[in-house]
Amino acid sequence: MSGPGADPIAWLVAHEEIRQLASRYAVALDARDLDTLVSLFVDDVRVGRDLVGHDALRASFTEQLRGLGVTILLVGNHVIDVLDDDHATGIVSCRGEMEMGEEWVVQAIQYHDAYERRDGRWRFVRRRHLLFYGADMLLRPIGLPPAHWPSSATGKGELPEMFRTWRDFLNDS
Repeated sequence: MSGPGADPIAWLVAHEEIRQLASRYAVALDARDLDTLVSLFVDDVRVGRDLVGHDALRASFTEQLRGLGVTILLVGNHVIDVLDDDHATGIVSCRGEMEMGEEWVVQAIQYHDAYERRDGRWRFVRRRHLLFYGADMLLRPIGLPPAHWPSSATGKGELPEMFRTWRDFLNDS
């Protein structure tokens, strides 16, 4: 799709749909919306070496997220290489913040992705989480008084508790 005869409109649409995929991943993960999160992957996604499918992926996400409190993923640079009408690869830079017990950890992440378009919709085939670093912040947002935005720019906000899926996830854990 990137060669001389490529349709520039199809190329632009593919890029935007794939960018939205990465952003939807971040929003769904932060909200603990596991239904949406697993739907962003192909049905036959490989999970580890031996498992396949959405049920296995849901179980993997549940296990990974169980020990975390609040997470905030901010999607940054996203380089996409569209290989043909239905296949692409990409690298997504991301800043992650997460509550881990009494620590507030900041991570610099790169996701190395493979995408496939099935039934007219782009999905993840593979997503590798590669870490630049993770470190505890000196001032932790855990236990801050309410921010009451916009009267104060600092303090605890309303997220993630406002997400029904977040509340449901905590109640099910």
